[in-house]
Amino acid sequence: MKRLSFVLALLLACGARPAVAAPSVILATTTSTQDTGLLDVLVPAFEQASGYTVKTIAVGTGAALAMGERGDADVLLVHAPAAEAAYMAKGRGLSRALVMHNAFIVVGPGSDPAHVKGATSAQEAFAAIARAGTTFASRGDDSGTNIKELALWKAAGVTPKDAWYLKTGSGMGDTLHVASQKAAYTLTDDGTYLAQRATLALVPLVANAKDLLNVYHVIVVKPIAGRVANEAGGAAFAAFVVSPQGQQIIATFGRERFGRPLFTPDAGKGE
Repeated sequence: MKRLSFVLALLLACGARPAVAAPSVILATTTSTQDTGLLDVLVPAFEQASGYTVKTIAVGTGAALAMGERGDADVLLVHAPAAEAAYMAKGRGLSRALVMHNAFIVVGPGSDPAHVKGATSAQEAFAAIARAGTTFASRGDDSGTNIKELALWKAAGVTPKDAWYLKTGSGMGDTLHVASQKAAYTLTDDGTYLAQRATLALVPLVANAKDLLNVYHVIVVKPIAGRVANEAGGAAFAAFVVSPQGQQIIATFGRERFGRPLFTPDAGKGE
C-alpha cells in the first residue's frame, strides 16, 4: 500500500491520471479552507489531476482530528499544531506535512469600545477586551481558531466571563456574522474575513502580531483494521497539496479578487 501511495504521488507530479476511477477520498478540514473558497479551486484541480473524487467535510480542527481518530476520514487539512502533534503521537497519522500559512486577526466594531487598535499583540488586545467587558464572540467549537483563542486568553491571564463572552458553536463565517450583528470582537483568520468582509460591520483592529501566525498541515490518516478506508487516496491528496501544482494554486488564490493571495505556500520549508 505504501508503494501504491508513492506511485500515485509520482503520477500526480507527472500530470498523469489512473486508468481506472478510484474510490472517493474523505477529506476532513477546517471551515476556513471552505469559507475562503480555497477548496473550490484546490479540490477540483486534485480530482482532475488524479481521477479521485473528494468528499469534503468542513468542521473545526478538533472535530477533524476526532474523525481521524475514529477512522472516518482519509486525510486531514488542519491548523492546530499542538493538537496535531498530539494526534500524531497517538500513532493515528501516517504522515504530517507543512502546507501553508496565513494569519489570525482580531476584528471588531469600528467604534472599538475596548480600545484595542494599536495593540502590539493579540494577548494585549484580549486583556483590554476583558477589562472593558465588551462582547467577544467565540466559535466555542474546538476548532483550530478556538484553540488559538483559548491559548490567547490563557496567555493574557484571563478567564472569559459569561456576561460578555458569547459562544456561537459555529464555523468562522457564521461567527463573523454573529460578531457583526452583536457589535462584538472576535478572532478570525484573515482569509475568511476578507472573503466575508463585504457583508460585515467589522474592521481589522490587530494584525501582523507575532502571536497571530496560523499554520496549516496535511495529515494522512492511518486506517483502522476492519474499517473501509482509502489510504492511497489520502496519500495522493497530501502529495498534491504540497506538489508544485498544489502550491501554485495556494500561492495565487485570492489575488484576483482581493489584490493579494489569502495564503502563503510553505511546503518544504522548515518550521
